[in-house]
This record gives sequence, structure tokens and C-alpha cells, in this order.
Amino acid sequence: MTDRPTTDAGPPGRPPRRTGRLHWPAVVPFFAFLALCFGLPAGALVYGAFTATDPATGHSHATLDNVRQSLKGIYATGLGGSVQLSLICAVLATLFGTLIAQAVVGSRRPALRRAVVAASGVLANFSGAPLAFAFVATLGTTGTLTRLLSLDRTGFSLYTTAGLVLAYLYFMIPLMVVTVLPALDGLRTQWREAAASCGATRSQFWRHIGIPVLLPSLLGGAVLLFGTAFASHATAAVMVGSSVPLITVQISNALAGNVLVGQENLALAMSLNMVVIALLVMAVQIPLQRRSARWLG
Repeated sequence: MTDRPTTDAGPPGRPPRRTGRLHWPAVVPFFAFLALCFGLPAGALVYGAFTATDPATGHSHATLDNVRQSLKGIYATGLGGSVQLSLICAVLATLFGTLIAQAVVGSRRPALRRAVVAASGVLANFSGAPLAFAFVATLGTTGTLTRLLSLDRTGFSLYTTAGLVLAYLYFMIPLMVVTVLPALDGLRTQWREAAASCGATRSQFWRHIGIPVLLPSLLGGAVLLFGTAFASHATAAVMVGSSVPLITVQISNALAGNVLVGQENLALAMSLNMVVIALLVMAVQIPLQRRSARWLG
């Protein structure tokens, strides 16, 4: 027999009372895993961001210089560049991904839907160094399409912010398609029929019913895409290196030792800035997911 908690009805008018032992020891391994794999690195990150080592004595002391330095000069430019790149990619991927997903839902062809979902699932995970090499071989200075279409004469360059946006959209648009498809499926047919019976046109349905209902899902998807672009490193590092100021590339350079003496923990301070932005992204996304689930669940 299993030792399950029982309920005691108690006096009339009072809620039932749970009796028996709680199985809280079952979650101890989970919390131990969280503390070891997340708590320990986070604690080391925060500790290192607010400490510095004296090059003369070798002793560590508490300081705010790392955080101050990470928000000045080229490091502030890199943080702003990452935020700007993520915003552009998130807006464009949300727009094009939603239009593609709506076309798939509106087609009512199971074969097309399966093909798009399968392709989106594959392309959404095709990023990093392989994606960068593919774009360099295709649209680089001596790339196949560059020579075939003479793109170099138009002033196009892959090794710019515009080139990074193009590369990021390659995997972010499929990610948005996979993300927004369940929300579009949640738009009930009865709502369209009720709006049509009341004389509403298709544009009026989308303006007054469809878009307001989908807005939490769309915003949640855009926030997810922002976080994905903000944390991406390998694609930008391989394709543009340090020619485009990005916080992830600067952290990599700082970890490699490309900093002044006494600023060894500068990379941890920049990483802390990224963690703060990621927490803000999560704080926005979670309420949007709950509101979306309330309408479309």
C-alpha cells in the first residue's frame, strides 16, 4: 500500500483537512540539482562581478569598479548593440513568422502544415557556427550568390549588422512559426461565425477580436525571440567577430584575457548585466503566457 495523504472532513462548514505525511523528501534531489547547477554558478558570478584582485598583493577586495566599467565606453556600446540587434530581429521575426503561420492555418492542408512544422523545427535549431559558415559561403565576399547576383556592386556586406539580422532571421522566423501556431489554432471557429453573423468583415474580426486575443501570445513570442537573439554568440563570433560591437563577443574576449590588469572579473560583470536583462525578459514573458493560456487554453 502507498502512503498517501488522507483528508479529514471535520465539522460541517469547514474545508477538509489534509492528514498524513507529506512526501517532501522526494523533491530534495531536485533542489540539490538546482543549487549545484544553477545556484553555485550564479553565486560565483555575482561574487566575481563585485570583487577585484590587487595586482600588487594578489588579495581580492569588494568593489563596484567592474560593474561601472561594464557600463561605460565600448562595453556600453556592445550592450546597446546587442539590445538593438535583438529588438530588430524580434520585431521582424514576429511579423514574418506570424504571417507564415497564419497562411499555414488558413490553408487547411494537413500535408502543408506537416511540412512547414517539420522544416521549422529543423531550421529553428540550425544556428551557431554552422549557420555562420553557410552564410559566409553563400553571401560572403566571395560567396556563391554574391558572385552570381553581383551583390558586391550594390554595396551589400554580410559582415555588418544587416548581415547579422539576415542570419538571425534564418532560425528565428521558424522559431516564431512553431511558437505561434498553437495560438492561431486556439482562435475558435465559433468566434468567426459569430462575428460574421453580426455583419463584421474579416478585417473587423481581426482588428476587434483576433489581434486582441492573440496579442499576449505575439508579445510573448517576441520576448522569447528577443532573448534568443540577445544570448546568441557563436553565429556573430564566427561571422563578424569584433567588427560589430556585441556584448557576447566582448565577454568572450574578456574571458580570453583581452583586458587590462586588475580587470580580470570584467567579463563576470558584463555577464551579470546580461543576467539582469534576461530576468527582465522572463518577468515580462511569464504573465503574457498566463494571459494567453487563459484565452486560448
